[in-house]
Amino acid sequence: MITLDKDPPHVEELKRLLPGPQAYRSYISKWLVNVNDACIDCGICAEVCPFGVHERKEGHLHLAAPKSQRCIGEACETQDFYCVKHCPVDAITIQRNPLADVLGNPRWTNEMIMATWVMAETGRPPERGLEYRIGKAGGGFDLLDFEFPPSRRRFDPESLTGIDTSIPLNRRGTGARIDIPIPWYGGGMSFGSVSLQIMLARAIAATAWNTFTSTGEGGYPDDLAKYKDHVITQVATGMFGVREETVQRARLVEIKYAQGAKPGLGGHLLGDKNTPVVAKMRETVAGTSLFSPFPFHSVYSVEDHRKHVDWIRAMNPKALVSAKVSTPTDVDMVAVGCYYAGVNIVHLDGGYGGTGAAPDISKKNIAMPIEYAVPKVHKFLEKEGIRDEVVLMASGGIRTAWDAAKAIALGADGVILGTADLIAVGCVLCGNCESGRGCPWGITTTDPELSQLIPPEWGAQRISNMYRAWQLQLREVLARLNLDSVRDLRGRTDLLVRIPDGASPAGGVVKW
Repeated sequence: MITLDKDPPHVEELKRLLPGPQAYRSYISKWLVNVNDACIDCGICAEVCPFGVHERKEGHLHLAAPKSQRCIGEACETQDFYCVKHCPVDAITIQRNPLADVLGNPRWTNEMIMATWVMAETGRPPERGLEYRIGKAGGGFDLLDFEFPPSRRRFDPESLTGIDTSIPLNRRGTGARIDIPIPWYGGGMSFGSVSLQIMLARAIAATAWNTFTSTGEGGYPDDLAKYKDHVITQVATGMFGVREETVQRARLVEIKYAQGAKPGLGGHLLGDKNTPVVAKMRETVAGTSLFSPFPFHSVYSVEDHRKHVDWIRAMNPKALVSAKVSTPTDVDMVAVGCYYAGVNIVHLDGGYGGTGAAPDISKKNIAMPIEYAVPKVHKFLEKEGIRDEVVLMASGGIRTAWDAAKAIALGADGVILGTADLIAVGCVLCGNCESGRGCPWGITTTDPELSQLIPPEWGAQRISNMYRAWQLQLREVLARLNLDSVRDLRGRTDLLVRIPDGASPAGGVVKW
């Protein structure tokens, strides 16, 4: 357990644009700007650079160390303000950062990761030099773009506050009416898979934005109770830490039947991360590996599913109920079954999600990609005449605000975030989530010392800043599509185009 030294910042303080500086002294940037000992501090580089890479602080005789993260690298070589060309003593060199070149993967590229860090620090998308809209996976959302109508108007995201980004979480005729101001909330990351500090950071950010974050299947730490109106209680097959009181305190309860990263396997937590504190929360023996069964052995039909939903509502009649399912080939029938079982939200979890703890063989080979599952379910629910009674949320590979917008255009109401939240607080996708003490950065760890690397208030500010940057981008997308609300984007596949293989987003397109 930890105790915050002071109450977290007021909600409005977190939503304001406050700096969320990097946790590391060495800023990983795309380019490295080096100034050698030949420098005479003439200051010409600071005068010509429009991006603030070089600067002389007021009252200082010497130039400050170059801010490499602001450099646009080789794109600068043909410009009149190229600092290397202006240096009278040839003291400046610019090279690719070798750390950046080994960062990330084709889905989460190094530029996408670094761009997320910029958003988490500044609350705005990068102004130059980083591709943050698409990755290099060669498929999925990376092959989709929007067909924007021609317009000479330039959009200032700060002036688009009138565009509505809210969505309802209950479209049925009965039950609590809950709207969230942004079309996303935090997905389940259990106590044990991530540190308590990360859970607190996500809960504080969710409170600030009046949205939600999920406990995952590891139980509900008491430290989260003060944010209970914004914390989803997850009930999964292992039933770890599930208690009547934690179901009763939630406005939204999620029944996890499967997850896209490992369908048919259930959750797992290896013994190294099952510390005494985690074991107490999960009511298990410390040091043992924990594997959730698959499936719920009490649920083999829609009628059984209905009993589960009724069981939740018997404990908490006011709670909305979500069903988290993976994406098998008959996912459309699964979604209809969820509707008739009485859920408010159908949560589709595609195969691209999961942390470094999820087995690659299942992540890459079993579940249907989310960009296929969403339109399949959306169209089938429309055919059945029940689409407007169900909230459809998508997860499993949502990396950016552009991914979120594309998922909604394919038919989702909103999206659910996991890895993006972790990237915001410094994750480098090293894949050590499940090994030894877990993450060396203090994120997916249960080690009491490593977990202190993430102060909850700092993590919350970083996540909040990223949410702000995402909302700015989403509003710009909607404005460019001449839409006044994100609800008007749902199912608008006519606004999507396919980028041909090998083409850039600005290249030729094929109608979706």
